[in-house]
Amino acid sequence: MTKQSKRAKVIQEKVESEKLYALSEAVNLLKEIKATKFDESVDVALRLGVDTRKAEQMVRGTCSMPNGLGKEVRVLVFAKGEKATAAQEAGADHVGGEDYAKKIKAGWLEFDRVVATPDMMAIVGRIGKILGPRGLMPNPKTGTVTFEVESIIKNIKAGQVEFRADKQGNLHASVGKISFDADKLCENVSALIDTVKRMKPSSSKGIYLRNFSLSSTMGPGLKVDPQTA
Repeated sequence: MTKQSKRAKVIQEKVESEKLYALSEAVNLLKEIKATKFDESVDVALRLGVDTRKAEQMVRGTCSMPNGLGKEVRVLVFAKGEKATAAQEAGADHVGGEDYAKKIKAGWLEFDRVVATPDMMAIVGRIGKILGPRGLMPNPKTGTVTFEVESIIKNIKAGQVEFRADKQGNLHASVGKISFDADKLCENVSALIDTVKRMKPSSSKGIYLRNFSLSSTMGPGLKVDPQTA
């Protein structure tokens, strides 16, 4: 029997596809059925009761994970002069302007988040068609278009995640690594859920948090009871 089929058997035996798990129960189950050698990411998927075609119902923002994300986040900053120096001192991995726009147009994408000072957005706008579909476009709503580059870089490096509901009202975000203590993973998940709940649009009617699932990179998606987060 192959390793993969052994894991599939364990999942089949332990996971109840229709069960609504308590958050702590779901986290512990994902840790229990882990069978890969690498440290898998743990992700939250939410289905919200919003119509994102209406501007006032767009749910988009950031959340700082109280226990970090357990991974190095590569930050690219578009800035010049004193702000470029400040970005470098704050720990940005790449800092520049037109030179990086040209690299990105040529296919370079070795970064995870992008920050830009407002005076650099004309340059960034030229690569919007590349950054936008990948969820990398800087935006004032998420604090990534700012002259306060030091604070946003430090927040990102400390484990800040960015999220945005798509056209179907689905929202995805990473909340840490499977190697984290269960309590720390639960704290990160709860921080995200609380942030999303606070952002409920006033025009959203009916049930806001419709579906909530938790998964690891190679694991199954577990349905979670939002009341337990």
